[in-house]
Amino acid sequence: QVQLQESGPGLVKPSETLSLTCTVSGGSITTNSVVWGWIRQPPGKEPEWMGAIDASGTTYYNPSLKSRTSISRDTSKNQFTLQLSSVAPRDTAVYYCARGSEGWGPWGQGTQVTVSS
Repeated sequence: QVQLQESGPGLVKPSETLSLTCTVSGGSITTNSVVWGWIRQPPGKEPEWMGAIDASGTTYYNPSLKSRTSISRDTSKNQFTLQLSSVAPRDTAVYYCARGSEGWGPWGQGTQVTVSS
């Protein structure tokens, strides 16, 4: 059974870079035909797909966030990481990592990130 767990700071200051890590257990992030993604949900809004990385390490980004987003991975630790630069209060959200294969699931439990000085 695949499980995902997000980790990272809960508070980030404006203009800084947000960095979150997703640790995957019960499955490999190098499995073919599977992508590993980041999704966020700001308060009172719909979930927003941010980007993903596939088994070969190819990355895909939401065009609206592409200039500020970077996704990478550490296959030795079975982890993938999200970096979002130049954050602002509008980036306050619950951030989720998830497995993608003909749909998104399972998801991690999510981690609240607040952007505030």
